[in-house]
Amino acid sequence: MEHQKNFDKDPKVVEKLVTLNRTSKTVKGGRRMSFSALTVVGDQKGRVGYGIGKANDVSEAIKKSIDKAKRNLITVPLKNGTVPHDIIGKYKSSEVLLKPACSGTGIIAGGTVRAIMDAAGATDVQSKSLGSNSAVNVVRATFDAISKLMDAKKVAANRGKTLDELWG
Repeated sequence: MEHQKNFDKDPKVVEKLVTLNRTSKTVKGGRRMSFSALTVVGDQKGRVGYGIGKANDVSEAIKKSIDKAKRNLITVPLKNGTVPHDIIGKYKSSEVLLKPACSGTGIIAGGTVRAIMDAAGATDVQSKSLGSNSAVNVVRATFDAISKLMDAKKVAANRGKTLDELWG
């Protein structure tokens, strides 16, 4: 809980609005508008989260989504500004392929995946969105891929070896 408070006060926190949807409900007096916001929050040092907020006001929906994103942070195991290996993340009918890229390539990705990778602090990543291109599902598929990424230290520990033995 203490770490969460430090994240709220950190000035280097990046907040990106991915999508803003307006929905309307027809009532007796006319149409009632409602808004849902999808935002991505990251510290550009490997921690990133997403949140969805709904409200009758745009600013309130964005505020709610940012608060939820700050509560749902995960760590991205970045290696030299890129992901350590190829991975496919799936959520419902959306699939996202993340591939490592050499230094100087930049982030080659669509808007939603680019926002996540930029907030995480990745500098060189290739990505392809497969299947459905619904923004919410693509974000969840990307986070599925990130959560499946393996860190070199974890792999070495699972195999019962040191990092030097693993890399030779």
